[in-house]
Amino acid sequence: MHFGVLGSGIIGLTTALELQKEFPTARVSIIADRFNEDTVSYVAAGIFRPGTSFMGPTQEITQQWMTDAFNYWDDLRRSKEAPLAGVCQLSGYIYSRTSPSIVRNHFIEKLLPVYRQATEEELKLCHGGWKYGSFFTTCLTESRLFLPYATKKFLENGGEVVRQHVKNFFEVPKSFDILLNCTGMGAKELCSDQHLVPIRGQVLKVRAPWVKTAFYGDYDTYVLPGFETVTLGGCRQFDSYNTEWCKYDSMAIRERCYDLLPSLRKAEIVRECVGLRPHRSVVRVEPELITNPEGRRLKIVHNYGHGGYGVTTAPGTAKYAVSLVRDLLAGNSKL
Repeated sequence: MHFGVLGSGIIGLTTALELQKEFPTARVSIIADRFNEDTVSYVAAGIFRPGTSFMGPTQEITQQWMTDAFNYWDDLRRSKEAPLAGVCQLSGYIYSRTSPSIVRNHFIEKLLPVYRQATEEELKLCHGGWKYGSFFTTCLTESRLFLPYATKKFLENGGEVVRQHVKNFFEVPKSFDILLNCTGMGAKELCSDQHLVPIRGQVLKVRAPWVKTAFYGDYDTYVLPGFETVTLGGCRQFDSYNTEWCKYDSMAIRERCYDLLPSLRKAEIVRECVGLRPHRSVVRVEPELITNPEGRRLKIVHNYGHGGYGVTTAPGTAKYAVSLVRDLLAGNSKL
């Protein structure tokens, strides 16, 4: 068997590793034109905290993605490879002045080791006059470390990487039995998918080693400590294709984060990053059979549209995508 994986962000890499695990004798090739720091995944803060609006094909499948993803990250966190993979445990608070529903999360309240209501004292840990809050303990994956770690593991398992920009599925070699499409925003043109929309994000990476806890203020403002830097965010600009850094967004982020945690004013700004999150109202993880005018048939399993929750859910959707590959091979697919 020979599988091709389009895309080398966190979705593509976790899918390729899952293929190697489930089909140890198969050849697996990653085809991409962007790697590591050139991917959107590299910018992500990487905290396991999905948005409550995240949606797969059904509620049950979506919850299974969450469970599988958290177990993957938590198992990796407990392993000796955790520092190499950039995975650690992190606790934090989410605050709101608006509604108690904002600090609840049905996906992870029973999944995480700790998810509870914040006390009155804890609501005063940050400036802002917060009325509602939750405390939780979760996993954090630093993509800056995980992407090269996963690539190295993939190559050590016998995988191969092909640097190529694919504009059409039929440009790939004919030797692939099944192609897995993990191209993120690239799928908009590749699949002519009008449901795929960029949500522009901008964050600052600062040096603040004294910050050990994550803080959210009504979703729009967040402070997320990582291995070397702390991520300050953020913004969610729907249908924006602007990949240039914006000084006004930067000013707004700094003002909100400094108000939340005044000690950050003395933090050194290391870099500022912009990324386009590939958002789809229903994340697309499904098989498709396509045929070109010459009659060549190609089996594809799509895995894209995770929005701002690619790092959170990648191992879960990868496992599901590979189960669809198995169904295609066994002839059990609904195609």
